[in-house]
Amino acid sequence: MRDVTLLSEGWSLHHEGRALSARVPGCAHDDLLAHGLLPDPYLGSNEEDVAWVGRRPWTYSRRLDAGTAHERTDLVFDGLDTVAEVGLAGRELGRTRNMHRSYRFDVTGCSGELTVRFVSAYGEAEAVRALVGERPNVYPAPSQYIRKMACSFGWDWGPTLVTAGMWRPVRLEHWSTARIARTRPLVTVAQETGRVDVHLEVERTATGKGRRLTARVTVAGVRQETQFTGDEAVVSLEVPDPELWWPRGYGEQHLYDLELTLSDGDEVLDVRRHRIGFRTIELDRAADEHGTAFTLVVNGVRLFARGVNWIPDDALPSRVTAERYRHRLQQAVEANVDLVRVWGGGIYEDDAFYDVCDELGLMVWQDFLFACAAYPEEEPLRGEIEAEARENVVRLMPHPSLVLWNGNNENLWGFRDWDWEPELAGASWGEGYYLGLLPRIVAELDPTRPYAAGSPWSGSWDHHPNDPDHGTHHSWEVWNRRDFAEYRESVPRFVAEFGWQAPPAMATLRRALPGEALAPGSPGMLHHQKAEDGQDKLKRGVSRHFVLPEGDFDRWHYLTQLVQARAIAAGIEHWRSNWPVCAGTVVWQLNDCWPVTSWSAIDGDGRLKPLYHELRRLYADRLLSLQPGPEGPVLALVNQTAHTWSTEVCLRRLSADGGVRGEHTRRVEVGARSVVRTPIPQCVAIAPGSAEEYLVADADGLRALHFAVPDRDFAYPRPRFDVQVEPVAGQGDRVDIVVTAHTVVRDLLLQPDRLAPDAEADRGLTSLLPGEQARIRVRGWSGTDSPTARAALFCVEPA
Repeated sequence: MRDVTLLSEGWSLHHEGRALSARVPGCAHDDLLAHGLLPDPYLGSNEEDVAWVGRRPWTYSRRLDAGTAHERTDLVFDGLDTVAEVGLAGRELGRTRNMHRSYRFDVTGCSGELTVRFVSAYGEAEAVRALVGERPNVYPAPSQYIRKMACSFGWDWGPTLVTAGMWRPVRLEHWSTARIARTRPLVTVAQETGRVDVHLEVERTATGKGRRLTARVTVAGVRQETQFTGDEAVVSLEVPDPELWWPRGYGEQHLYDLELTLSDGDEVLDVRRHRIGFRTIELDRAADEHGTAFTLVVNGVRLFARGVNWIPDDALPSRVTAERYRHRLQQAVEANVDLVRVWGGGIYEDDAFYDVCDELGLMVWQDFLFACAAYPEEEPLRGEIEAEARENVVRLMPHPSLVLWNGNNENLWGFRDWDWEPELAGASWGEGYYLGLLPRIVAELDPTRPYAAGSPWSGSWDHHPNDPDHGTHHSWEVWNRRDFAEYRESVPRFVAEFGWQAPPAMATLRRALPGEALAPGSPGMLHHQKAEDGQDKLKRGVSRHFVLPEGDFDRWHYLTQLVQARAIAAGIEHWRSNWPVCAGTVVWQLNDCWPVTSWSAIDGDGRLKPLYHELRRLYADRLLSLQPGPEGPVLALVNQTAHTWSTEVCLRRLSADGGVRGEHTRRVEVGARSVVRTPIPQCVAIAPGSAEEYLVADADGLRALHFAVPDRDFAYPRPRFDVQVEPVAGQGDRVDIVVTAHTVVRDLLLQPDRLAPDAEADRGLTSLLPGEQARIRVRGWSGTDSPTARAALFCVEPA
């Protein structure tokens, strides 16, 4: 039986003549931090002070004794970041140049000093650039010349921290006769029968050559085996009436254990285990009267994808544990998300990420790792890219949560719109990967899943790559230049990226910028804003709706977070109500990798922005909204459940002081997985441009508001409300903050981290009518002082 020894202990990092104890998995930055030799790069402007780490070589070493009773011992690296020379007892074992691959070296009978010498990623990238020629890139760093996490070199939300190290586990594998080198389970279901075809490859020792081995597969109590003498075999079995795996909100996430055993007679040589799920996945890309669809179909059910974009959860990715993956993805589920897109400028995530998605019913859209740059198709990159793609397709394909392979992020669009074509002058730029190599690999290794050439992509060069009527669309003009209300001007077939920025929570800012007098233009705020013209875009976004507060950072902070939530709401409400023409939204972005002003819903310290709570409402199975239309506001009811929604909707036209000036009640039936849009009756209609009336819709505990003018022009009364703090019986770290409104209180927000850095609230933005009450549950604060609670509350105020 194969034996495994983890090599996580005993490593040293060599620095300035010293041998520092090192953590594996880890990286040089983390080790230097642990020894107090590096300031925290996430604080202040320390990022600039640690830039030297990415410019120099690093060497790790430890003693290795590979003695064993087995015939063969392999030294296995699951991830080396990135260009390294591996040596043992003064002998070179091999060289690596890809962060996204694993490596295996035969060290049978060897002992001595094991060294892993990393060269600077900058040096390698610049050498490859000199070899293959210059290519355009959205960013100045040479990320497209090295197979490394592109955002290590900086992004418009991330720091420049060019890492080096053994970022995934290292181990010794001892084995005899043969081992399982690769398993590829193809899982299908048809006519209530599940089928599993396990393709396996084995590696044999000299004594194992030609021996008749047995491969046995067990799934759901069904067992099948085959005998073979070569290096490859296929074991197939059928499972009658399997329980299906469904995305969350559509059914249960039934998973089955698959066990593959390799035996030589009665001796078990090796075992592999996977968790699989039976389900079908299709991507409808048919032409219709609206253009070209992009609709996911799971188990025959067409669905609107409620998605978020995922970036690496830490700029030092070896820090992200299985527990952290679970926590972050559970947060996505609690925000009613059902699809996570793993973005192409990061990494293929750890198996733990996909395991959790399998369990929680989160569909995974997986980018291949190409983003915002022209990628050379020559060696030494092409061979690395093919090997990387093959390994990761095989590694990830057992996961039922994986529903889509995507060739790249924005590169097809960039070629057409970002002046790449004349600059390239005929040089290769990646098209051969996206339209040739990658679809061939997916078709060969994982034919059970769809492949898309890129995002955005219209399906062919017959249409503009970012044409909203065809395929996937990235909507960035609104954030960059326009008002968020203009999201409502089009109905893309699938919105794979759109977003609006906001700063992180106040406690996050105070930790990241210690001692700084916070202001929108203060040095630390500017350093922790990586987007081009980001602060001015925030300013423009706020000023279209509110009077900009001068010299009041707390108010600016609240308004920027409010506008972020309002912007995303405008888009999702509109696009969901246009199902099935629009079949999905994927918000940029769920998470951050450090404390920064960005498009995220969860900030770099893990604190929830108001947008997070708003996503919970926007992505709920049932959504009620009031939307502007050319003939006046429209009431939209979205029902994404499998049952008819029969509800009574109460519409009220209210004056600014809270008086009821018109009321209408109607019963509405919304069919399963459908939408009803209906005009507002004249009896409650607001006059166009009215600054003294607003519209309220209520149904089954859901509420929608409509104002005909921007907030800065509306005649809000000065908000008046009472605040009480009530301890929660038997729970010492929980209180209820009870707010009772005497006027309309629009977009009331409790910022719990102002009460205590780790405090959390169970709701975000809440609007109250006169006489209404909101109960906000706070965990992590046990105070009873109402003035303290009131100081953490913000709401819209008259101009």
